[in-house]
Amino acid sequence: MAAGTQTAYDIDVADVEYLRHGDKPLLARLFKPRGSGPFPIMVELHGGAWVRGDRLNGNAANEALARNGVIVAALDFRVPPVAPYPASLADIHCGIRWCKTQAPAWNGRPDRIGAMGTSSGAHQAMLLGMRPRDPRYAALSLPAGATTVDGTLGCVIMVSPVIDPLGRYHYAKGLRQDCTPPAGLADRVVPMHDQYWRTEEAMAEGAPARILARGERTATPPVLCLARTYEEAHPRPDLDEFVRQYRKAGGQIEVTVFEGEGEGLLRNLSSSVARQALEKMTTFIHRHLG
Repeated sequence: MAAGTQTAYDIDVADVEYLRHGDKPLLARLFKPRGSGPFPIMVELHGGAWVRGDRLNGNAANEALARNGVIVAALDFRVPPVAPYPASLADIHCGIRWCKTQAPAWNGRPDRIGAMGTSSGAHQAMLLGMRPRDPRYAALSLPAGATTVDGTLGCVIMVSPVIDPLGRYHYAKGLRQDCTPPAGLADRVVPMHDQYWRTEEAMAEGAPARILARGERTATPPVLCLARTYEEAHPRPDLDEFVRQYRKAGGQIEVTVFEGEGEGLLRNLSSSVARQALEKMTTFIHRHLG
């Protein structure tokens, strides 16, 4: 369905518990179009260098997508200091499966679920798209009777991804010859890498392009990637390498790079860049998830 022909839906927004660790609930903020559907579902993952942020980060864009006929479930998940990698992936994987069990009640399609995110959220969406059956990520159980669903994704959308954690770590520390970080980047991002990943070996193990280069067999769902020409916290060579490796592995990936610099493509929805990005996202979702 083309974005230009979308119905503008009224929507409902609610916070729902999708998972609990002890006495700590994890919430999903649901953005649901009103109507009979069936609507595609996107699981949205916030950025924040794997450490900061919450399900509210993407409220404006998630609401806009819901008005375009997409159910969005924006997830909270465990972050340091509560838990390092791979705890967030286990929470999100559980959230994806939970969405599949809830889809009929939402007028959604359980067989049409994708994931999207910004920055580190984009990285996690891609990692889960590639490794839907990784036992570490699938470690959390759903309630009895919901064991038939899996974590397979129908598509992934990445907005300004931190696609190579180890590459970005070395970049921030000024250890690379192919790109130079801005002053102060190391102070901002290195401690968060250390909190979440703990070791460089873990950063390499969870880097999508490196996964493909090592020959690991992965799923390759359709991908849409949106970024700016220059994003100081996201070295461009890492994204280019991932695109190359993904296509080499037979994956379909669409890349749109908007002219200019800076992050936050969806921060100001009145901007022409944000409007174009949302149109591309809407069209991509309806094309691949129906």
